[in-house]
Amino acid sequence: MDLALAPETLARWQFGITTVYHFLFVPLTISLSAFTAGLETAWIRTGKEKYFHATKFWGKLFLINIAMGVVTGIVQEFQFGMNWSAYSRFVGDVFGAPLAMEALIAFFFESTFVGLWIFGWDKLPRKLHCACIWIVAVGTLLSAYFILAANSFMQHPNGYVIDPHTHRARLTSIVSVLTQNTTLVQGAHTLFASFLTGAALVVGVSSFHLWRAKRAGGASPGVGVSSGAGASGVGVSSGARASVAGSSVAGSSAAEGVSGARASVGAGRSYDKKIGVMRTSLRAGLVLAVIAGMGTAVSGDALGKVMFQQQPMKMAAAEALWKTSSPAPFSIFAVGDVDKGHNTVELSVPGLLSFLAHDDFRSSVPGIDDVARQEAAEYGSSPRDYIPDIFVTFWGFRLMMGFGMTSAAAAFVGLWTTRRRFWLAPRFRTAEDEVPRLMLTRHRELWPAATRWSWRIGILTMGFPLAANSFGWVFTEMGRQPWVVYGLMKTSDAVSPGVTTFDIATSLSVFTLLYAVLAVIEVRLMARYAKAGPVVDEQPPPPVTFTGLTARLAALAEPAGGDAGADGAGASGEQAASGGGNSGAVVGAGRDPDGSDSAESDKPMIFAY
Repeated sequence: MDLALAPETLARWQFGITTVYHFLFVPLTISLSAFTAGLETAWIRTGKEKYFHATKFWGKLFLINIAMGVVTGIVQEFQFGMNWSAYSRFVGDVFGAPLAMEALIAFFFESTFVGLWIFGWDKLPRKLHCACIWIVAVGTLLSAYFILAANSFMQHPNGYVIDPHTHRARLTSIVSVLTQNTTLVQGAHTLFASFLTGAALVVGVSSFHLWRAKRAGGASPGVGVSSGAGASGVGVSSGARASVAGSSVAGSSAAEGVSGARASVGAGRSYDKKIGVMRTSLRAGLVLAVIAGMGTAVSGDALGKVMFQQQPMKMAAAEALWKTSSPAPFSIFAVGDVDKGHNTVELSVPGLLSFLAHDDFRSSVPGIDDVARQEAAEYGSSPRDYIPDIFVTFWGFRLMMGFGMTSAAAAFVGLWTTRRRFWLAPRFRTAEDEVPRLMLTRHRELWPAATRWSWRIGILTMGFPLAANSFGWVFTEMGRQPWVVYGLMKTSDAVSPGVTTFDIATSLSVFTLLYAVLAVIEVRLMARYAKAGPVVDEQPPPPVTFTGLTARLAALAEPAGGDAGADGAGASGEQAASGGGNSGAVVGAGRDPDGSDSAESDKPMIFAY
């Protein structure tokens, strides 16, 4: 059978498509949950409405991503039983343990407390409501860590033995699986990259709104109209005073002018609030991007050193290093010839690869040919069978680093050009509800062309970390081939034996089409809500105390229609109406504290102050 249509090839394509697609949502879910939790914490601590509006805005984008991530994640796990049953039977006892922990612990936290956070804004005390989103954030971190622990077992098997009777891997230490160095460094690298991804989204969306405001002149829309309307109203009003006839018409026009002025001023204030929310989000996103970028680089260096020890073939392929070298050069650009086993074109930095591998510029790094011969001697077959796709591995590694570090560098520049007011000359300082000036030095603003491109770069680099994540996973999985579990099981032996080419081709086509439709829905939803910006006219919900929450739950738990309950509700209502009682709570049948009718008019409610 043609290798391109073999079940193994199609199964790998399907798993690759679903994995890369699913991981577009995972880093955004991880980072936006924590970012939203931080904003809500800032709102509770400071009481500033801009943090409340920012929480609601970024929380909405977080909810869109977590919904899509759950859907695609479930489909991804189904494939282990559909296309990779041989793999599941062989390592299921080990591989299934961290996945079960992810479902029972982490996903439970996420699914339970995200519901409380969505519907508990006006029903839970503020600190308790904030704790819910923090628990969701912790749940996303745990979920990612457990899954990365399972993947790290595939990269470097640990904590198992081969059962002599079943000839399958049997778990001996879940602690070893969860705490081996591969899991720790890969977990740190992935989580830092996730926060860089979310920060880039925050910076991109904020840059879009601030640049749009900058192009509009940086002033509230309708302010000029407001002034004009006010002036017109005053003129008509003065004419009305001077004229005896037609005073009623003039007065009406004056009232309309003043009303229009007030409405315009209100719109202007809302616009200023939106700028304030986006400016705060921009600064927070830039700080997070710089920190996450540095963490990604440091953890990536640590992960590379671990991979040089555990998977020397992957790292040799990543550098297109064919012969063992001492010192080994770091290849910036190369065109390799697999048949001849050398590079026809190469641009490299001498000794840098040795330093990256062992912190020594003169250390020896094994090459592709030598590692292939060693693995062939240990596991059998031809050395050529142990060489991964050099082109995909080499460029996947470079594109991962290039996109990721470009985002971090852009964030560093953005953090400098939008720095705080006390680092600027007084005439260049702007208020919190104004678009910040992009400053090169204390007394020099960026020239107009540089300003335009700075905002555009902030928007354009929004997707760079997503591309870096995708190329990183392609490099990680393709560089491990031909192994599905390194040194234990080859990918060709892991495919379900009873699945035909037609079966996998059908499911591959259906999933690809379905994911394409979901991608359109996701992009349109994200673009729609991101472009609309925060709803700054929304007022924060009134605070709820723990005492009021307890009393409210107790009231809701009482049997409906009871005489005592009815009498009690009536008595409380009378007491509240007569002004008696200083308990700090108003008890009434379906009445809000402001006296308006509640939607639940048939239930006794308790409102605490």
